[in-house]
Formats: sequence, structure tokens, C-alpha cells
Amino acid sequence: MKIGDFLGIHPSELKFPFKLRKQSSCSLQLANKTDHYIAFKVKTTNPKRYSVRPNAGVILPHSLCNVTVTKQAPKETPLDMVCRDKFMVQSVIAPDGMTSKDLANKLFDKEDGKVVEEFRLRVIYVPASRPPTVPEEDEEGLSPETSSAEDEIKLPSKTAAAIESVHSQTFESQRRSLISKLKQEKASIQEQNEKLLQELELLQEWSRRRRVSALILFEILALIASGVWIGYFIRHSCSAA
Repeated sequence: MKIGDFLGIHPSELKFPFKLRKQSSCSLQLANKTDHYIAFKVKTTNPKRYSVRPNAGVILPHSLCNVTVTKQAPKETPLDMVCRDKFMVQSVIAPDGMTSKDLANKLFDKEDGKVVEEFRLRVIYVPASRPPTVPEEDEEGLSPETSSAEDEIKLPSKTAAAIESVHSQTFESQRRSLISKLKQEKASIQEQNEKLLQELELLQEWSRRRRVSALILFEILALIASGVWIGYFIRHSCSAA
């Protein structure tokens, strides 16, 4: 069988309505396109952030299974509203009559001659007012047991290194932008301080000049008063004579 012959998966992307501090969910429909029992398992790169019910199970031939993926409430808005989380759905032919209780991790091991299909999905944020695509069909042919997502996709070392490099570059860009902003603010504060010092010096000079003017005025008034007093004394002396 070729890749995609076991399960039909819809939608091909997981779209979550984004709203701070609010949990959101979306549905994933798995359709068994074969005449065999098909076992599936859902993995994610960030198992602590998502709950998947069911995260594994067995689908009867030509039956459907709806998987609900719930995302925890975000505490902050990601840069550019881009989510780097990924999901992967593994599927493999299971023995007839198998149920989800009989599932074991080794069933999905890629042994010689064994076909394990892997379908990868990315996570996309959409505005909260725009609901994600949710299949309306009821689940059929699935054992009732459900569980939370516990499996994590192991990224190749090159992919992990690339993601780490992107994170580092983003952090470095933010750090440089912050430093540039702080330098600009520092220069602006220094310029304001210089202006305040100049204004203070002008105010001090103006105050000093006022004091000097007041002193001169006082001396002039004193001289005038002395002249008036002396004149009066002289006239009084002449009259007495």
C-alpha cells in the first residue's frame, strides 16, 4: 500500500481559535479506507500543551473516528501569531478483532516489511471569531476508551537545531532592538537634562541680575533720602540764624 491508503485524514491542518487565557479545541476526522482493522496513534511535539481524545485506538473497516484536540489556554501572544507545534498521526494494519485495550507501542515499530503510515499536521491560529473546521459525522467503530496525549514526536537533530537557531535569531533581534531603544531613550534623557541645566543657569542669572538691580535701586533711594535730609537741615539752620 502507498502512503495515505490506510486512513483519510481531515482537515490537513489543525486550526485553533486564539484568545488569551482561554482554552480552545478542534476536531480531526480519521476514516478507515481499507477492509482491515487499522490502529492509529496521535503524537505531538508539545504534549504538555495539548490533550488528545482519543490519542490512540482501533478503527473498524470503512468506519470513522473523530479525535478532539484541546489546547491549553495561552498566557501570552506568540510572535507574529505563528505556532511551531506539529502533530503526527501514525497508522498501521492491526489484527482482526483488536481493540484499543490491546494496543501496544511496539505495534507501531517500523520493522522489516511492516508499513507504518505517518501523516503530519501543523497548527494554525485563527481569530477567535472565526470557528475552526469541525467534522459533523458521529464516531463509529471505535472502542470507547479515551486518554490524554502522552506521546511526543522526536524531531530530527537537524530540524531541532534549525528551530533552535530560529529561536536564537529571534531572541538576538529582540535584544538588539531593545538595546537600540534604550540608547535612544538615554540620549533623549541626556538632551532633556542639558536643556534643564541651561534653563536653570538662565534662571540663576536672571535672579542674580534682579538682586543687583534691587541693590542699586536701594542705594539710589538712600542717596536721595540723604540729600533731602541734608537740604532740610541746611534750610532749617538758615532760618534759625
